[in-house]
Formats: sequence, structure tokens, C-alpha cells
Amino acid sequence: MRHHRCFSIAALAGAFLATVGAAPTMAEPLKITHAQGVTELAVPPKTVLTFDLSALDTLAALGVDVAGVPEANMPKSLSQFKDKPKIGSLFEPDYEAVNALQPDLVIVAGRAAPKYAELAAIAPTIDLTTDPKSFMKSAVGNVRKLGEIFGKQAEADAALARLESSTAALRTEASSSGKAMLVLTTGGKMSTYGRGSRFGVLFTDYGFQPADEQIAAGNHGQPVSFEYILEKNPDWLFVIDRDGAIGEQGASASKLLDNDIVRQAAAWQKGHVVYLDAASWYLVGAGLSSLQSSVDQITAALARK
Repeated sequence: MRHHRCFSIAALAGAFLATVGAAPTMAEPLKITHAQGVTELAVPPKTVLTFDLSALDTLAALGVDVAGVPEANMPKSLSQFKDKPKIGSLFEPDYEAVNALQPDLVIVAGRAAPKYAELAAIAPTIDLTTDPKSFMKSAVGNVRKLGEIFGKQAEADAALARLESSTAALRTEASSSGKAMLVLTTGGKMSTYGRGSRFGVLFTDYGFQPADEQIAAGNHGQPVSFEYILEKNPDWLFVIDRDGAIGEQGASASKLLDNDIVRQAAAWQKGHVVYLDAASWYLVGAGLSSLQSSVDQITAALARK
């Protein structure tokens, strides 16, 4: 009996070791380099919160769900997330709400980036703020990071291949389309943006020549007047209606620009005034679907010239 018992214990131990050996190994933690450092993640994260609508747009395109989003005027393209739990505003986190959701990953960028340290104290956090001086490169890099985090590299690569091909085609077309100006309207006022600025992708990556090469780079642009538009006389005028993007009431950009001065400008005379998808440009910006729709809209506008 004693011998039989020893045999049984040995057999059980062998079976246990065989089971352990057959068990799948846990994925190695992933180290993600981002705008404020390096964050180690257990992948794939299950409970994800994002304060950044660009990241939300990319996650939606890659088929990744999120557990919490900021209180914001969600564009139609992200309307499926409007009933998700709210974790604060685009700028200011609700730390109690964040903590209650027990996230495996929190994403910030741009507006919420100053709150990175506080959020990183609650859960692993990454900052996907884009660099306006190399906007497309950093935006594409962020898409690849999210693809890697969620095991969606193949989906990201396929979408980026299409984006890069269509952007190259737009750049070729835009380079011979004359000079361009981008203005943002809000509260009856206007500002314009040049290379290296928040919306400088129009020139640096899409290939348009600026009607004014002297605009200082910056997030808030340079205030301008109707007379300025006529003086610089762009062949193309691209317009972002900020009030429309954030749901504020006021005169639309199209009404603001429809006046005796702007009507004399070359862009107006040629029918080359393009009202950009304001939500894509002002709110979503660097998201995968948003980038593609922006390229598609401008390409279609050039095709009608």
C-alpha cells in the first residue's frame, strides 16, 4: 500500500507538471514610447479610457471598444460612443469616474495632456499628442502604436497603406493647384494657419503652397480680416467652422465669408472655397478614419476644379 501511494503521488505530480507545461504563456508586457515617456502595458488592455477623440476614431476604425469617453460634442462618425460612461471633459478628467472604471489603459493627447501625471498615478497612461511640425508622421506613428497595443497591426497596416497612397496622390495634384489659405472662423472672427501650425498639414503633407509664407507657427493661428484674404488672394480657400464643430450657435462660416470683399478673391471667383469637415479637423484631427476622410474630401474638391 505504501508503494502504491508513492506511485500515485508521483503520477499526480507528473500530470500537474504536464498541465503547467501545456498552459499558454502570458504575453510579455509591452513598452510604449509616447510624448511624455515610456509606459509598460499588459496587452491587450481590456478596459480602455480615452480623453482623445483622435485615438477614439482610430480605435473605432481598428474595431476596438472603449469603456469611457469625455463629455464632448461627438461628431457623427463617433456617435456610437455618445452613451459610454463619461470620464470628464476634453480638458479636465473626472478622477473619481476614471478610478471607478479601473482602467488598464488611459489615453490622453493635446487638450488633456497636462493631466498626464495625475492619470498615470491611477492607471497606465500614454500621451498621443501629435507634433504639428511633422503631423502626418506622428499621426501615423500613433496609429501603429495602437495597432501594436491591441494586436491589430494587420488592420492598421492595410488602412495606412491606403492613406499613404491617397495622400501621395493628393500631394502631386495640390502642388500644381496654385496657392492656398486655411482660415478658421469662430464668433464672427477669423484666424489663419501656416506651415508647422495646428492645421499646417495642408501645406506640409498635402502639398499646397501657402498664399502667405510669413505666418508664425502656433496652435491659435494668426487673426486676419476679409481684406487680408483679398490681399493674399489665394487660388484655394479652405475653411474650418469651429462653432459648427463644437455645437455653438452663431453665424456660419459660409455666411461670414459671403461678402463684397471675399467675393473678389480668386478662390471665390473660381469656386474654390472648400468648407472642410470641421469636426474632423478641429476635434478628431489625427484619427485614422478622420485622416482618410480629410484626404478624400480635398481630393474630391480638386477633381471638380
